Amino acid sequence: MSNRLALLLRGVNLGGSRKLAMADLRSMLTELGHTDVTTILASGQAVVTTSRDPLEVAAELEARLLAEAGLRTEVMVRTGPEMAGVVAANPFPTADADGSRHAVVFLRGALNQEQLAKLDPAACTPDEYVAHGTELYLRLPNGFADSKLAIAVGKVKGVPATTRNWNTVKKLAASTA
Repeated sequence: MSNRLALLLRGVNLGGSRKLAMADLRSMLTELGHTDVTTILASGQAVVTTSRDPLEVAAELEARLLAEAGLRTEVMVRTGPEMAGVVAANPFPTADADGSRHAVVFLRGALNQEQLAKLDPAACTPDEYVAHGTELYLRLPNGFADSKLAIAVGKVKGVPATTRNWNTVKKLAASTA
């Protein structure tokens, strides 16, 4: 049975030396046997059709990125139904009206209580977050640039994660439907 998968690469094409051409990513994914390969924007996300286990797809892509591009990065993976669930679970009704000030942090596993405790809501106002399974939903009224919450999330250790703004999340969900 084939699934549409969203593959989200952590920290790619955000500046510095962690560059990856999306054409190269598409080529790698096609060579790995996936079909209907597309990339969305240039910030490290792809959608593929495959019958393989999602976690195996992510691990294989991580290994290929390191071997062929010298890029050590984590890949978060979500199935089409999981992406639909991410959109449906969004706790912030303002997200659709201002998608660039809302985001989802995709985690490899759920955060434990100790990790969540490091995200002190009082220290991050007016920013807000809601933890839901393997995602954190962020509302950043003043944007990412001056967000104390975005900085705090980036410092949580122990669980690989990558963040996408709400507009990108909706594109990924539509592409994996």
